[in-house]
Amino acid sequence: MTIMPVNKKLLVTLGLLSIVVFGAMTNIKPQDEGFKNLKVLPKNISGENLHKVMEDWEHSLGVHCNFCHARNEETKKMDWASDAKPEKAMARDMYKMMNKINQKYFHAKKDSLGMIMQSGVNCNTCHRGTAHPEVMVPDGKGPGGQPGPPPAGPAPGNPAPTKP
Repeated sequence: MTIMPVNKKLLVTLGLLSIVVFGAMTNIKPQDEGFKNLKVLPKNISGENLHKVMEDWEHSLGVHCNFCHARNEETKKMDWASDAKPEKAMARDMYKMMNKINQKYFHAKKDSLGMIMQSGVNCNTCHRGTAHPEVMVPDGKGPGGQPGPPPAGPAPGNPAPTKP
């Protein structure tokens, strides 16, 4: 019986590769994201889902991370857990309002993490890429700047007009 010679370089390469793979596998452990100070988002949200939510808010408001998150001047890094900026509290309130609207009026359901799965409204519904959406007051004119039709019936608190 004849044994074929094995290339020593191939054997060494396979040996080193198996050591690297084995070493990588033994260091794999479930990542505990350990996000701090989550008040409206689920405590068990993954890093990927948290990043997606933050990107959605960023694009809807046309802002960057530092709009809501404060920078730690000692470490020169963002302090994600800090509540130093009032915009972060406002974002939480707006998120809660959006969820209530979606549950009450659009019958949205939550997923296993507690996140709204479908929505009728989201941040972009009002913000449309601006941090502070403009408040519009109706001018009493209809489409094209023409006066709209008169209201149906008497105005509340005013008696109906009488004929002379």
